[in-house]
Amino acid sequence: IYQVDSPLKMSLLGRTIDDAVGEAYDKVAAILEIGFPGGPIVDKLAQTGDPTAIRFPRTMLDADSLDFSFSGIKTAVLYEVRGKPTGRGRDAVFERDASELSDTQRADICASFQAAAIDVLIKKMQRALDRIDAKTLVIGGGVSANSLLRSSVEQLGAERNLDVRVPAMGYCLDNAAMIAGLGYQHFIENDLADLELAALATTDLR
Repeated sequence: IYQVDSPLKMSLLGRTIDDAVGEAYDKVAAILEIGFPGGPIVDKLAQTGDPTAIRFPRTMLDADSLDFSFSGIKTAVLYEVRGKPTGRGRDAVFERDASELSDTQRADICASFQAAAIDVLIKKMQRALDRIDAKTLVIGGGVSANSLLRSSVEQLGAERNLDVRVPAMGYCLDNAAMIAGLGYQHFIENDLADLELAALATTDLR
């Protein structure tokens, strides 16, 4: 979560402390053995399932935290699908595997997981909006293609009287377009680097 005052002026408000939400989707899909990438597959199955079938945990961290944690829900899904293991690490033995699930059970797990994951994202957005004077709410990245996230963000925007910007589905891909877009903003400001610049995948803006 960022507060963005201009294309080149932004402040990091919250981030994941373990798995990103997109990674959580991929891992849940792997647990369910339904394919990769997990996001669109889980979302599609969730639309035929019951989001109240299983109460998966919502990890909110401290009362004022804007950070995310999705490792707990991933583990909860693993135990729901395979049962609690005996032994630890590579010696762990589970009671069952995903092949024993019915189509209905898979859909219900997907819907219940998705309800929990998106619930956390929306509640963290609400916390952030309580702190800052925002006029526009923007989402981006691969998970912005998620149907429940898109509808929930639109609802949140309506409740808070915010201008909501949701990318067209064709732009809900990897980070390449976003990196290029930011690079363009630096270019027009004549903020250029020479060939000695280190290529780092992440930058800590805190």
